[in-house]
Amino acid sequence: MSTVLRSSAAPFGESHGPFLTGSFAPVLEEYVLDDLAVEGQIPADLNGVYLRNGPNPRFEPISQYHPFDGDGMVHGAHFDRGKVTYRNKWVRTEALRQEEAAGKALFASIMSTHKGRQDSPLKDAANTDVIGHAGHAVASWYLAGVPYHLDPITLETIGAGDYTFGPGNGFSAHPKVDEVTGELLFFDYYQAHPHMSYGVVDASGKATHQVLIELPGGRLPHDMAVTEHYSILHDLPIMNDEGAYQAGRHKIRFDASLPTRFGVIPRYGDADSMRWFEFSPCFLYHVVNSWEEGDEIVMVACRYMPTMTSDGNIDEVRTARNIATLQMDARLWRYRMNVKTGESKEECLDPDRNVEFPTYDSARTGRKTQWGYLVDHDPTKLRWTGIRKYNTDSGENVGAWSDGHASCWYSEPWFAPADNQRSEDHGYVVSFVWNDSSGEQQLQVFDALDLNQGPIARVRIPHRMPSGFHACWMKPSQIAAA
Repeated sequence: MSTVLRSSAAPFGESHGPFLTGSFAPVLEEYVLDDLAVEGQIPADLNGVYLRNGPNPRFEPISQYHPFDGDGMVHGAHFDRGKVTYRNKWVRTEALRQEEAAGKALFASIMSTHKGRQDSPLKDAANTDVIGHAGHAVASWYLAGVPYHLDPITLETIGAGDYTFGPGNGFSAHPKVDEVTGELLFFDYYQAHPHMSYGVVDASGKATHQVLIELPGGRLPHDMAVTEHYSILHDLPIMNDEGAYQAGRHKIRFDASLPTRFGVIPRYGDADSMRWFEFSPCFLYHVVNSWEEGDEIVMVACRYMPTMTSDGNIDEVRTARNIATLQMDARLWRYRMNVKTGESKEECLDPDRNVEFPTYDSARTGRKTQWGYLVDHDPTKLRWTGIRKYNTDSGENVGAWSDGHASCWYSEPWFAPADNQRSEDHGYVVSFVWNDSSGEQQLQVFDALDLNQGPIARVRIPHRMPSGFHACWMKPSQIAAA
């Protein structure tokens, strides 16, 4: 069953830049498919839903296009006792509803405006991440917008979350959910003083703690981390270019004279309880996980490696440009912060591989995890070419798979625990995969204990999915909470 709108390899032509053609081209149909061909066998003890968000414009853009502009579309694979149903549906944001009423695009691109302009508004597209909380899937946006709640099975948009606050009144792209307590933790950032907000939402979806956090100036953080008792907020040396901002444009600047700072705050602490730890300057898109070891906070993340000049200094202009164009050059990294002594330490866990979009067993968010699942990143094409399993203690790559690094586009892989899970990595890894050479779209299922054997099930989807951003796994217990 499908609702046909329009579809082609490049439905809006090629005049809006490279991110609306080829593997990035949007699909303009919403499907419900439950009779899909399967090679191998879907495990009977794999139950839950794999959701992936990404940009998929409903209407032809009015200017040059950037992936952060596209309307959020969530693709879902619902596993139920050995069967799988695929769905995809737009996140019906307020901006998309306005455009659907008008029958055309109404909003400017991030390349020509900035968040907050009234004369040339930027669309809050809810196209970046999707998480599970309080029985809903929650879609979020790169520049911190409105959290949109979705039904995790039908993908219908339920409405906007009402727990944002502060000058920005936004919700960061990457909140965290503590599945032990059911709490959701998030931050917001904005150009106005004090530049950051931090909040806690309880298991029912009610805001229970709100704090304004003062930064030295406007910053552009992307992720955060949590432990059992603390939250870790990021103050990174990347910011709006002031001249461009005053002129109404979005342009970023990297300042190598500033350190990277991580602020550790008790989960329900006030602003005065924040402790800051300094590290070498860098950008950081994504955290793997964080936990407590005695007095130390341990945070494993993907450190965005600054571009260097020939004399060994950071090239600020090229670093900012690469961040803006998503040309990620990242390494698996570990940070340690001692909340008793104030000491800090950082170390590279794998200097050789460019890996990003990390995931793990989300039931252990804020608790020690030994295993992480990441993608190989091709920075020249914004492409994830394969998946890897890492030991986050040693930095050892213990498993990997790709159907072809030269032709494949993997979605962010998520760990899905087996029913009656017996160990941290007892379960499966799930990812959507587009093969450019064969022209085939698959949903691949791996045994998390041994990625090297390749997919144990390949579900064939009869249409291409455009390359997207982040994903999540929601367990039956999380879905039942609705």
